[in-house]
Amino acid sequence: MTPSLLKLLQSVDTPTVCNAIEVAQGKRGFNNFTRGTMLCSAPEEGAIVGFARTAKIAAVNPPTEAPEVIKERRMAYYKHMATGARPAITVIEDMDFPDCIGAFWGEINTTVHKGFGIAGTLTNGVMRDLGDVPEGYPVIAGSVGPSHGFVHVKEIGTQVEIFGLNVKDGDLVHADQHGAVVIPEDVVPNLEAAINKLLSTEGIILDAARADDFDFEKFAEAWSKFERART
Repeated sequence: MTPSLLKLLQSVDTPTVCNAIEVAQGKRGFNNFTRGTMLCSAPEEGAIVGFARTAKIAAVNPPTEAPEVIKERRMAYYKHMATGARPAITVIEDMDFPDCIGAFWGEINTTVHKGFGIAGTLTNGVMRDLGDVPEGYPVIAGSVGPSHGFVHVKEIGTQVEIFGLNVKDGDLVHADQHGAVVIPEDVVPNLEAAINKLLSTEGIILDAARADDFDFEKFAEAWSKFERART
């Protein structure tokens, strides 16, 4: 991923990326995105983009493994998050879904992960401490709650599922208040051009619709230009 593509991806929303992937693929039907409504701790901060660092957690029930095993896995988790390709985002599946109760993502954990150089978190689980999550570290989560429950790490670096989206460790992910998508590796070389083409063609309709003299005839004229530009 080039610096210019990263900057562009950070500046556009996830619906734009979904559409641009279809432009790059030359067909409709891209479906590697989340389903359902998610919550964002800081929608005004825009999208988070990066290579996934994955893990699974649980919190409803206490862990049954020995305390030293749980501690060792927790530290292995943090080492995994502190290393790997950058930019990165954490993608964490709460295995208690849809009955998640343990907020793994509060002031301390978000601050630690931001310190590791991670751009933000995508999870089907719970977030809390919304007023204290550090600036520049959005969390896109399934719910908000007050307690950490018995939260503990179950798996590290395995494939996870977030609201119907399957994510492998290392996948390129774009996420914001709308949800998330996994960007196919084969479209990355053409994605910057596809986003710019999409924005340009959408501008034909939007500029016309925002004009004071807009009417059906102006719409029909703009739509004709729009369809020609898409081909």
